[in-house]
Amino acid sequence: MDIRKIIHVDMDAFYAAVEVLDNPSLKGRPVIVGGNPASRSVVCSASYEARKFGIRSAMACSLAKRLCPGAVFIRPNFTRYREISRRIHEIFKRYTVHIETLALDEAWLDVTVNLQDIPSATQIAQMIKNKIRDELRLTCSAGVSYNKFLSKIASDEKKPDGLFVITPDDAPDFLKSMEVGKVSGVGKVTQKKLEALGIKYGNQLQEKNEDFLVRHFGKMGQRLFHIIRGVDPRPVCSHRVRKSMSLENTFQNDLPYGEQLLRELETLVRELRERLNKQSLRGRTLTLKVKFGDFQQITRSISHYETFTRHEDIFDYCKETLENICNLEFQEKGVRLLGVGVSNFVSNDQKYVQLDFRHLLKPSFPVQG
Repeated sequence: MDIRKIIHVDMDAFYAAVEVLDNPSLKGRPVIVGGNPASRSVVCSASYEARKFGIRSAMACSLAKRLCPGAVFIRPNFTRYREISRRIHEIFKRYTVHIETLALDEAWLDVTVNLQDIPSATQIAQMIKNKIRDELRLTCSAGVSYNKFLSKIASDEKKPDGLFVITPDDAPDFLKSMEVGKVSGVGKVTQKKLEALGIKYGNQLQEKNEDFLVRHFGKMGQRLFHIIRGVDPRPVCSHRVRKSMSLENTFQNDLPYGEQLLRELETLVRELRERLNKQSLRGRTLTLKVKFGDFQQITRSISHYETFTRHEDIFDYCKETLENICNLEFQEKGVRLLGVGVSNFVSNDQKYVQLDFRHLLKPSFPVQG
């Protein structure tokens, strides 16, 4: 089988870079895209000037403000980011039809067979970088390799504005010296467990057989066994099937169970329902997420053969579940975050029966029409 040629493109500090593009006076300053630092919002993106202060994505904006008092905080403008992302993808499409989008700011491209008959994936990656810089005045980093895992790892090697290649000949030595924490899916818990087993680098992971890794990490162990040997057969999928849709909201202050919390829930449910309708999605599994002020998190899900399609049905289930969690299981705890999601979607041509279980519940809070 021919060796695949895959490029992973990752925009550099994308949201922050777009804000600087639109407001050149911000150039050279620590820019943070996120909410008010006096709120509980988190950092969406930080310029490289801000990252020098230890600021990173998903950090609390309040902490980011303490680390860098001179930072400029800007609320995210996703309409603008989506517009720029579409233009980036237009550049991608000049070279290949095999594009798998991971987010607004990153994607995999399979250029094994490409639209310009260019034999070198490295050359294509450089051309894409040049086009993005010349046409959009933004920079990106690119990784080139023979599979998705290695190309994604490579794109992070020379950030920002970098280009790094891992060939089949380079891969064995690269993987031996790589920190296992860089493997996607290895979070803090898994990394600590690996280190407790004396595994910090790739060569140490390669010493463990598959049975050992599966025994300690389950399915993840099987993946680790293959990934650390450079084996990743996943294709670049141009059309990814959405598996779930969810929304959540973090409140300025912890909310007790009551009218205000239920209104927040109703707003979440209404917005989720509107988004599902826009994409003609119908799901059989409904999930409620509740995070309390002490960061304890509870999730509850319900699945049915029928789909959740009516606003009232989604709200009724979530309300009853929220009431049980707050009033029976965790009394007197304030709620920091609420989230609602629908998953287990059915195809549009699949027959279904409308779910109706309102007779099972007796809502005590009026849903606004």
